[in-house]
Amino acid sequence: RPMFLFFSNILGSMGLGIILLIFIIKGLLYPLNYKMLLSSTKMQVLKPEIEKIKKETKGDTQQTQVKTMELYRKYGVSPFGGCLPMILQMPIWFALFRFFPAAIEFRQVPFLWADDLSSYESIAYLPFNIPMYGSHVSLFALLWGISSVIYAYYNMKNMDMGTAQNPAMKYMQYVMPIFFIVFFNSYASGLTVYMFFSNLFTILQTIITKKFILDEDKIREKLEIKKAKPKKKSKFASRLEEAMKQQQALAEQKKKGKKK
Repeated sequence: RPMFLFFSNILGSMGLGIILLIFIIKGLLYPLNYKMLLSSTKMQVLKPEIEKIKKETKGDTQQTQVKTMELYRKYGVSPFGGCLPMILQMPIWFALFRFFPAAIEFRQVPFLWADDLSSYESIAYLPFNIPMYGSHVSLFALLWGISSVIYAYYNMKNMDMGTAQNPAMKYMQYVMPIFFIVFFNSYASGLTVYMFFSNLFTILQTIITKKFILDEDKIREKLEIKKAKPKKKSKFASRLEEAMKQQQALAEQKKKGKKK
């Protein structure tokens, strides 16, 4: 809070203070986001190999998973490399979730079309009430939802991390923002301002990193070098691979039982 108030006083605007706070947080978290983008790029580089595995296994999900894990181990790639940065950012989101509606400094403070950053903003009122959503339309919440769908589409198109193997996960990326629009429609506009502009920064940061920093050819070369080196399985990878093989064996037994 002291840092945020300091920025707001310098800029003379709480809204601009929020945007500057986003810029600083995104800068501090960039190493984590870079690792996540690097992990997804590695997955993209290995996508042709994964497609070969799918053709070889002919739709056998269990066998596909086992062989895919073996492929990741061979190239020294962790399929969970993009998860840790997201988990580490969760405490920041929880803190912001509590900060914006409770901070006295936001009360009656306007920004753009929002009249009060401590309460929800509305650009239109509906002639009827929608359960859970209300009778007003929050533009910041709506813009956040739209930008989230755009970012999800960009990820699916340019950074396929295996979600194509799971249609449920694929569609969940589009459904969740719509669900949260309903939830955040009546939440403090200070938070929805933060969420929307944070999404814009994330999209910009992702595009710049993918276009100008990460080089797929160099990443491919490094993966080939790792492939040539002998690998030692981690305990977690060994257990996961063993569990998948056991599931595959059980699935094959069930198939044989049905044939009898």
